[in-house]
Amino acid sequence: MGDRRIPFLKMNGLGNDFVVWDARTEPVRLSPEQVRAIGERENGIGFDQMITVEPSRSGADAFMRIHNCDGSEVDACGNATRCIGRLLIEESGLASAAIDTNAGLLIAMKTSEPRRITVDMGVPRFAWDEIPLAEEFHDTRAIELQIGPIDKPILHTPSCVNMGNPHAIFWVKDIEAYDLSRIGPLLENHPIFPQKANISLAHVISDTEIEVKVWERGVGLTRACGTAACAVAVAAARDRRTGRKVTVHLPGGPLELEWREDNGHVMMTGDTEIEYEGLLDLDTLSFEKTAPGDKPMLEVVK
Repeated sequence: MGDRRIPFLKMNGLGNDFVVWDARTEPVRLSPEQVRAIGERENGIGFDQMITVEPSRSGADAFMRIHNCDGSEVDACGNATRCIGRLLIEESGLASAAIDTNAGLLIAMKTSEPRRITVDMGVPRFAWDEIPLAEEFHDTRAIELQIGPIDKPILHTPSCVNMGNPHAIFWVKDIEAYDLSRIGPLLENHPIFPQKANISLAHVISDTEIEVKVWERGVGLTRACGTAACAVAVAAARDRRTGRKVTVHLPGGPLELEWREDNGHVMMTGDTEIEYEGLLDLDTLSFEKTAPGDKPMLEVVK
């Protein structure tokens, strides 16, 4: 019987962490049960998302497949796009990389700092059936939704945006004043969101700064969510709470966001980190670390 161990990289973007498989030459096929087991932080490798780098059918540098730690597949992840973009850019030596996803084609670009990557996250969508919502709202800057007593709701009137996945943003004065670990699951699974939703608490500090805390669908509380940061920045500018260029402060660190006026695209810039390389045994799902992080190229296939 051949070697049943497969190599991986452990990476993170502002603490939003990933297990990365290079499946461009050999497919990596894992069941939802295996994904959940690998994603467990006590007994597995532990991750927020599992990323499989596959051949692209559209001519891009690679296709990025994304699974949450609950085993579900999702279409977009901004922090993962930066991480995979960094790997592909370092591998090719070029200034950018085209990454195909289920949410569309995304372009990652290097900056003057090797670990810092900019990603063109594309154009946000605001129509109720594009987010999607279960019922029609003409203005998704503030939809009719609340949690708690009718006369004194805990949270209410969120802004909704699709950034490759659905987001609901609640504007608050203090993001720590709410138990998002308790409220998040209720809102994520609210009937108004047929595909569930990422839930953010956002506090506008100034015209250029926003503080954000995120409950990510299929994951839970996370130190950083790139698409949520994009959604918050866009929703804030759309409602004239801020300008179109802001720093979004997440528990894991800051992301720089710009919602461009010329083409409507959202540009996201932030740090990435390669934590270590490892080998996973497919039979036992045990793993070992084989090398420290921050190697110059994507070498998990070798």
